[in-house]
This record gives sequence, structure tokens and C-alpha cells, in this order.
Amino acid sequence: MRNILILLLALFTFSSCNRNKNEHEVKETRTSGTLKILVDETVGPIVQEEIDIFRMDYPQATFITTVKPEEKLLPAFLNDSVRVIVLPRMLTKQEEKYYNQRKIKINTSRFAVDGIALITNADNIDSVINVKEIIDILQGKDSGKKLVFDNAYSSTFKYFKQLANISQFPQKGVYSKNSSTEVINLIAEDKSFIGILGVNWLSEKNPIMLKNGSKIKTLGVKNLKGSPGDDKYYKPTQLNLIDGVYPLLRNINIIDCEGRGGLGTGFATWLRSQRGQLIVLKSELAPHKLMPRELNITKK
Repeated sequence: MRNILILLLALFTFSSCNRNKNEHEVKETRTSGTLKILVDETVGPIVQEEIDIFRMDYPQATFITTVKPEEKLLPAFLNDSVRVIVLPRMLTKQEEKYYNQRKIKINTSRFAVDGIALITNADNIDSVINVKEIIDILQGKDSGKKLVFDNAYSSTFKYFKQLANISQFPQKGVYSKNSSTEVINLIAEDKSFIGILGVNWLSEKNPIMLKNGSKIKTLGVKNLKGSPGDDKYYKPTQLNLIDGVYPLLRNINIIDCEGRGGLGTGFATWLRSQRGQLIVLKSELAPHKLMPRELNITKK
């Protein structure tokens, strides 16, 4: 009899634990649950801002975010550890094979247009540079100017390799730090470098820029002849990003390979909604699409 009572007590305890667990478990939907997401460091600030607002709208959504340089993120994405990633580019055909072979659908959505900014110390005489000069430096032609990147594994590194049509950078004239924050700090103190980083890192909301903004200036960039933005020097202002005349543009994409309509799909849809696009607009990047403004006109 005593053994039966112990068994019944154990069954009751187990049932209660399971019931409590189920009561507290958040259902996986497009606006709730837990999402693991990989984010390219160069666009980290805008993505984090979007996540913060999304969670205000949908408090049952939890994000486990990994922010690293592109080459440090891709292994986790391609070995199926994490199925949602934000990159300032599309996947290559080779990268798509990893999911196509498993017959998992790849959904890619552009939600913003980013620019790659070139910054220098405020006391530097130079205030402009053309793309031809940048390519010459990247190809090892000595110009006396030095470029410094946010990270040797970053997407900006890859972008400029493709721009200059090179497989590796020269031993002189091109350097890298460990993060965009380190680039900003270096440029604020050293006049001999031109820093390269994503435009969204230059926002006044960034505490590093609040600290160093007066010591830094953004260079105007003129494009190669025959390309948009070849008529004069353009800075990466929001209007120039929207008009497509700033020479160093990139699309920011969220790539969802969840294979189901979960939180990743919901977040991707929300990023392109009016609310998500308004955040892009306020961040001074170019939104995927401009939202129409409603005007109330009253007759007097």
C-alpha cells in the first residue's frame, strides 16, 4: 500500500511539472518564440534597433543574436546550426547549395540600403577621395594614403577585394583592426589613416560617435567614369543612398532558411512593413521602399 502511495505521488508530481512547463512554454509563431539569428557586424546597429522595437511590439519574441564579421558567421549558417542571417549581400550560388541539397527553401528579403563610409580625422586636409584612388591603394600603388578596415574577416574587406579585382591586399597601405569601434577610435586620434566602415556605425545614437564625432569627418566619394555618382563627390547621406548616387552602396538582406512560417519569417516580413521601414528611415539609411505619407487636408 505504501509503495502504491509513493508511486501515485510521483505520478502527480511529474504531471504537475509537465503542466507548469507547458503553461510557461511560449508557442512558436511569427511573432513569438525564440529565434537564433546571425548578424554581420557592419550592419549590427540597425539590426539591433529593429529587434528592440519588434520585441516592444511582440514581448513573447526572444532573439539569440550573434554579431560577428561575415566570415566568422558563415560556418554556423552553412552547417545548419542557425538558419537566419543578416548580410549586406546575397548568398552566392555555392553557398545556396548547402540548403538546396537538403531541399530547404531560401527566402531572401532586402529591407535597407547601406553605404560603406570613408572617414578621416577632422584635422586632415583631405575631405574627398575618388574610387580610382581607392582601387590604386588596394592594388598596391603607393599614394601615401593608408586605409584601415573594421576587420580582416568583414564583409567590407570582401567588398573592396571585388571592387579592386584582387585576391589579397598589398603588404603596405592597407590595415585592419578588430571592430568598427576600434576604427572610429583610431581615426579620432590619428590623421594618417582613412577608416572604412558601415554607414550605420556613424549614427549619433552610437555612443562611440557621440564621444568622437567632433574629431571625425566623412569623406565625399566620386565614382569611376560611366558609373552612377561620377559627376561629383558624394557623401553617404540618406538622400544620396536613396537616390543611388553614392558610389559604395550595399543591400542589407535578411536570409531565412527555417523552412517554416516561424519567428524568422515573421521578423523578415515585419522588417519590410511600414513600422520596420520607418526605423530604417530614422537610422539615416535608405529603406527598401519609401512609405507614403498620409496628409489630412481640411477646407476652411
